[in-house]
Amino acid sequence: MRVLLSAIGTRGEVQPVVALASELRALGQDVRVCVPPDFRDWIDGLGIPVVPIGPELRRTASGTQAPPTPERLRELVDGTVGAQFATITAAAEGCDVIVACGALQIAARSIAERMGIGYVYAGFCAVTLPSPHHAPPPLPTWKPTPGADDRALWAEDARRWDATWGASLNSHRASAGLPPVDGVRDHIFTDRPWLAADPVLGPWPEPGDPYVVQTGAWILPDRRPLSPSLEAFLGKGEPPVYFGFGSIRAPLGIAQVMIESARGLGRRVIVSRGWADLSPVDDLPDCLAVDDVNQQELFTRVAAVVHHGGAGTTTAAARAGAPQVVLPQHYDQHYWAERVRLLGVGAAHPPAVPTAGSLSAALGHALHPEVAARARDLAPRIRADGAATAAERLVRDWSG
Repeated sequence: MRVLLSAIGTRGEVQPVVALASELRALGQDVRVCVPPDFRDWIDGLGIPVVPIGPELRRTASGTQAPPTPERLRELVDGTVGAQFATITAAAEGCDVIVACGALQIAARSIAERMGIGYVYAGFCAVTLPSPHHAPPPLPTWKPTPGADDRALWAEDARRWDATWGASLNSHRASAGLPPVDGVRDHIFTDRPWLAADPVLGPWPEPGDPYVVQTGAWILPDRRPLSPSLEAFLGKGEPPVYFGFGSIRAPLGIAQVMIESARGLGRRVIVSRGWADLSPVDDLPDCLAVDDVNQQELFTRVAAVVHHGGAGTTTAAARAGAPQVVLPQHYDQHYWAERVRLLGVGAAHPPAVPTAGSLSAALGHALHPEVAARARDLAPRIRADGAATAAERLVRDWSG
């Protein structure tokens, strides 16, 4: 069986795809991935064929950007959809199934339809899939009707999808000899999407619901050793607090706020530079900056993890048994912040720019012995076999 795995997003979307690719290869399947060019060198190094799509995303993680005008937004939409039809079509040549991951997969199902091959949509967070038991995730460009119930909000969400993507998608479908779709979101998600999230950490709200296939989180094992400088820092004192925003934009001045909040509690600090290029504010020996690192190992050796609330970082911290403070910025990050709070394994910072005082309060809560104990108790309940489960299901459903 030949599989194309497509993810258009940051590392939070791409790394799970690489995990699934690795499991499929272990089952003897032919796999290629289609991802932004930021990740090409890394995936090439793993020996997995990769097709880059779209522009590099890293440059969007720092600085500020004004919202696009309606005209510019239309140009961006048309460019995105056109690039997907061209690139994914070429990448899917000879494939038996396309697995499209994340909410920017506008063209993949149409391409599978035209080629007469299989198609699976996978999301990484329950709240991104329609359900009467939760509202759609917040977006900066969408102002939902105040007081509307969840069903009404999902109906508004569907209209937003149609208004944003419908014209461009149907134009390209017409060029491909396909009929128009009525309902872009449901067309992309299908009537049986997959949910690649841990059932304890991020459960589907309706257990046993046949609408969603919850495989568990797709986790790529990381066996890289920690650097000698990081090992030396860890060995010089009590476990430090880890701060990082991964591959997203960070609030201006957040590094200083994070460091001050930890120092105020007498804690040492590890700052992950990430795509926002965070760095220490001085040369004091209680703070160390790191680049890409084995989080699976590091998180078992820190006092707490303070982060943006990406699905991958939240899951890695939960598996490591580390208390968490989540500073959500957008989309599904608010959901993960709330899950951390509800499970009692950390704190959810309010959706506002943190101050040293507000972050210190949240971190103080996360460092409380009872919270740390709950985080340790949660760790063995987080499944590590989600990617293997998904790979086995793909082979069962689509090979031959």
